[in-house]
Amino acid sequence: MDTFVSILIAAFFFCLIIIVHELGHFTVAKLCGIRVDEFAIGMGPVIFKKRGKETLYTVRLLPIGGFCAMGEDVDDDSPDAFRKKPVWARMAVIVAGAVMNLILGLILSLILTLVNGADVSSKIVYFSDDAVSPNYGLQLNDEIIKINGIRIFSVKDITYQLGNDEDGIVDFVVKRDGKKVNVNGVHFAFKTDLETGKNVLVYDFKVLKEDITFSNFFPYAFKNALYYGRIVLMSLGDIIQGKYGINDLQGPVGIVTTIGDIAEKSGFNISFLLDMATLITINIGIFNLLPVPALDGGRLVFLVIEAIRKKSLKAETEGMIHFVGFALLMLLMIFVTFNDIKNIFVK
Repeated sequence: MDTFVSILIAAFFFCLIIIVHELGHFTVAKLCGIRVDEFAIGMGPVIFKKRGKETLYTVRLLPIGGFCAMGEDVDDDSPDAFRKKPVWARMAVIVAGAVMNLILGLILSLILTLVNGADVSSKIVYFSDDAVSPNYGLQLNDEIIKINGIRIFSVKDITYQLGNDEDGIVDFVVKRDGKKVNVNGVHFAFKTDLETGKNVLVYDFKVLKEDITFSNFFPYAFKNALYYGRIVLMSLGDIIQGKYGINDLQGPVGIVTTIGDIAEKSGFNISFLLDMATLITINIGIFNLLPVPALDGGRLVFLVIEAIRKKSLKAETEGMIHFVGFALLMLLMIFVTFNDIKNIFVK
């Protein structure tokens, strides 16, 4: 029963994120006087539909995305056709989905901060008895600003940077007595994780936990959202550099499964769910802005080219490019979804 409930919760969060994304496109399109032919949640066969004044609203079988059909790749002489509108209006419509995801991520981060009632700073207030890092220059009351050259926004940055360090030798920039101090070559011990069998770095210090007040509420929430945005960008960079392979990617099935597992293991803790939802919506927002054909970022590239050339490509040419991009993305999605389903049964 718990597993079923966790899947429902996961599906709810994922659908909410997709709906918010498509509502961004839909709302800005309407504001710009652009006709929307179909507003769809999901992909594949239609399982529910309702005709509005000019828009067909549908729910489709496969919960792996959605779309807002505006005839982007069709030459249409109607005054409300997408390609008849100014470039700036079309740009606004294209980026609106991703922007809404990023705004939702910030809103969820604000709610998460309220729910937690407290957050953690980057100020060191405790060292364990067997700590080795003080021997290399770290001190109590040091406020960590950078780790290995990466700016620290929240305690999650500290955990991420130290957790991904491979040699246990870390460079810090800290604020000490109001001044920035470089503390380079700080050594940390390693221990073996009993579950994975891998060596993991031991955090031998703790940082200050602070109650949320009016003055720190918005900075904490904003920094949490920034943290997730940067993690997504860094992960994309790691994929490009080959640090992660295609088998490490997750699709909608994997995302829902992960949320469900976290929901169940945490006892349906709202903080864990909000945290995961924040990451996913920011991830979707940034991913959609990648300059890849068929994604919002790919369409934005064509609009930028049009703005520079003062002339658009033929609708058929642009449509074919996006079709090829969409087909390749679907092949990737099928592969990733197969892996997601396989990983449910084979750990």
